[in-house]
Amino acid sequence: MGPDRFLFLNEEGALASLGWDCEQRSKLWRYNQHYFDDLNAEQADSRVDWHRSLMQRWVAENPPGQGSGWEPYPTSLRIVNWVKWAMAGRTLPEDCLESLAVQARWLARRLEIHLLGNHLFANAKALVFAGSYFSGPEAEKWLKTGFGILEREVPEQILPDGGHFERSTMYHALALEDMLDLLNILRCLERADRPTVFCERRLASQFLAAWPELINKMVGWLNAMRHPDGELSFFNDAALGIAPPCESLLAYARRLNIEISQAGLNSLHLAESGYVRLAKPEACLVFDAAPVGPDYLPGHAHADTLSLELSLFGQRVFVNSGTSEYGVGTERLRQRGTAAHNTVEVNGTNSSEVWSGFRVARRAYPGKVKVYGSGGSLKSEACHDGYQRLATPVSVCRTIELNENRLEIEDAVEGQFETSVGRFYSHPSVQIEKVDQSQLVLKLPGHQRVRVHFEGAAKIEVNNSTWHPRFGVAEPNQCIAVSFMGSRVLTTLEWSQR
Repeated sequence: MGPDRFLFLNEEGALASLGWDCEQRSKLWRYNQHYFDDLNAEQADSRVDWHRSLMQRWVAENPPGQGSGWEPYPTSLRIVNWVKWAMAGRTLPEDCLESLAVQARWLARRLEIHLLGNHLFANAKALVFAGSYFSGPEAEKWLKTGFGILEREVPEQILPDGGHFERSTMYHALALEDMLDLLNILRCLERADRPTVFCERRLASQFLAAWPELINKMVGWLNAMRHPDGELSFFNDAALGIAPPCESLLAYARRLNIEISQAGLNSLHLAESGYVRLAKPEACLVFDAAPVGPDYLPGHAHADTLSLELSLFGQRVFVNSGTSEYGVGTERLRQRGTAAHNTVEVNGTNSSEVWSGFRVARRAYPGKVKVYGSGGSLKSEACHDGYQRLATPVSVCRTIELNENRLEIEDAVEGQFETSVGRFYSHPSVQIEKVDQSQLVLKLPGHQRVRVHFEGAAKIEVNNSTWHPRFGVAEPNQCIAVSFMGSRVLTTLEWSQR
């Protein structure tokens, strides 16, 4: 926003008053100060003088090893951004060039093996970028280390259906950007015929041959998990404005000659990651029949098993509550909880035991997942065992059937329970009108009206709530809370075709 003024996570701050590591800002906000993402943002050429000055100031005011900026993750992102900036035809000041080498050397000795996941992937990407930019034995060692991690982690983190293994749409988009960047730099170096860089020729050749098809699958997964408005659905940790917009990622893929297929987007089961997409001309639904994440890395998981998101007439209608903050506060816990999602909560407890900022204890596993169609209908069903840990075990199942102008969502809770509540959070642009004790009308912005009927409900409440499409943002919306009378509730939405 100025030579030393920032807007991160929808919160402003000036370097003059906050410095580089001010406790008045969250850890994630401070991390953003040290990423230097703006070096490669839109219209960055108009801010080159700001950027050069800020990089030199960072070097002067952040001695090696001191402060949040030298933690491995922000160091990794900064290395990549500085190398991109330099390889775009700009000259790094001498003090920044020396610092860049120190940062790579520092990172190489502090890889986040203990965290794994996207952190270790970011470390590897940074070492590949640093090893590609510099030359000599040390640079070759960085490159070899980065390649070795990628050889192991790419098959681990990118599932056969193209989804990222943490099952977060936001982190998938970030992983797709990483893969596009890595393919891009390897192709550039291949064309430049840098033999010292290609000391690991076997792996480089292997990556160049295999990654385009893998990236194509990642692009397909991204398309399957998008709403008709073009942006991400919200499952697990997800918010807009962190990863590049979906259309920017697709344009980047096209520039790298990655084929982008729209086939199969009407009914699609992303079997390995666990999500289901059902779509008709005027309706699009994404259904979470997925595990909350890898068993050893559920840090970005929400207790959202069997939740769904729905768009009608190109407009979001039902939305999960999103993610507006990290950390260990009560709001972070609330947003991760079952009650913040479009699914069923039993006995007021979470289907997966989310705790602290990035922890999960006992968690729900999906089962009996089916996706099929007949007579023009698209159907999916799944169950989960998250409430088997209750004193009296309970199973939760959801069946979804989508037709041209009708959606049925049947929720069944088997076992003895005190309370069972299904929730549907509306997009802020949707108005809810209660007709009677079993019917509602949803009023969409384009004047379309959607009739909603509940069969098997003891009580229907429409409560005020908030939606969190971006970090630092809370938009008012409404939540339909449906209390079960027995073991089953059938929710039916009907609308007129245009």
